[in-house]
Amino acid sequence: MQEKNLSVYIFSSLIIISLVGFCHTAIAATSGKTVITPPLEISGWIPYWREASGTAEALAHIASFTEISPFGFTVKQDGTLFDPMKINSDPWPALIATAKSHKVKIIPTITWSDDDTIDAILRNPKTRAAHVAAIVALVKSNNFDGIDIDYEGKKAETEKYFSLFLHDLWYAIGNKVVSCTIEARTPLDARFAVIPKDIQYANDYAAINKYCDQVRIMAYDQGTVDLKLNKAAQGPYVPVADPQWVEKVIRLAEQTIAKKKIVIGVATYGYVYNVQPLQGGGYQYDRISAFDQNYATDIASQFGITPQRNSAGELSFSYTPTSTPVVMPDPTVATTSTSLDTSTFMQTSVTNSIGSTTAPQIPITPPFRLLWWSDASAIKDKIALAKKLGVRGIVLFKLDGGADPAVWNVLK
Repeated sequence: MQEKNLSVYIFSSLIIISLVGFCHTAIAATSGKTVITPPLEISGWIPYWREASGTAEALAHIASFTEISPFGFTVKQDGTLFDPMKINSDPWPALIATAKSHKVKIIPTITWSDDDTIDAILRNPKTRAAHVAAIVALVKSNNFDGIDIDYEGKKAETEKYFSLFLHDLWYAIGNKVVSCTIEARTPLDARFAVIPKDIQYANDYAAINKYCDQVRIMAYDQGTVDLKLNKAAQGPYVPVADPQWVEKVIRLAEQTIAKKKIVIGVATYGYVYNVQPLQGGGYQYDRISAFDQNYATDIASQFGITPQRNSAGELSFSYTPTSTPVVMPDPTVATTSTSLDTSTFMQTSVTNSIGSTTAPQIPITPPFRLLWWSDASAIKDKIALAKKLGVRGIVLFKLDGGADPAVWNVLK
């Protein structure tokens, strides 16, 4: 076992040992059981591009949270940090003060997705050390409770250097929390009809388990990544996150990462697609944009449609537009990558073939529009799954005022 602070560990251990007998007796006297299930932790990311509505929403429901993550700091080409949030300017100080008064941790996120620069900075011992020092200084100077590392789209050859970075950061940051946000990893037998022989990953799960105090798995943007679930679907199937898929992702992760560290990422948004049925079965999905729930309900109202609960437990409906609705792009879900670990992020255009794989992929009917999103009921399903799996908690992406308002009853 490795410890950041051996003296703290020894002192804590003595306290725990002294309390074991009392706890065991108390449990046995009341229920005869010896296992206590801790309450599910609830966290949320607040994007800087919607800081006003996001902080207002978090403040209104602060008692629901264990942690809040302002999203986020970014990284420059030289490995130094940039603060587009202006974390020391309104509205952030009021949120941070209120959170601390409610014992809600503030763990900001550093987001980085430039694969070439990530590799160059982390591969070089000097620039890696400087990057670690900058993060430690940021956390300590602002008295944050920790930091959330969200470095996406890394190259497979960066794996070793990312692990070294986590090792160095974990030791340097002392008793602050190191949270790691990683892409969901779909089991290979669900992702491929024929599994490639040269699979490589950008994230070393063993190192992440060792040097991350908690691991946030972005179990959303499933799309068409699970071929088995695609094949079993009746009709169009392009979920934000089907609980069946999420369970596969977490079951795979928990083989290496301790369940007490795993936090399931849960989406609060949806996508609109242009869908083209294909000869031989299947569909081509051209993703137009992300949207919040109000957009979907407005479109449904215009066309006199009642959204239906689909096989993934989310809401969806389709229609043939008489004109093209305007959907403002959401930068939170425009991520692209080259790594297997980023397989949950859909391409702009993908084909879900549920028929013969050799059949010509020719359009057979006019395309239609499909809206599919995660509402409060879908989020409730993920909470139930998190409890069933015995993981640490869930983290909402994102808090920006656009989620289904009923979600706050679900989180109580």
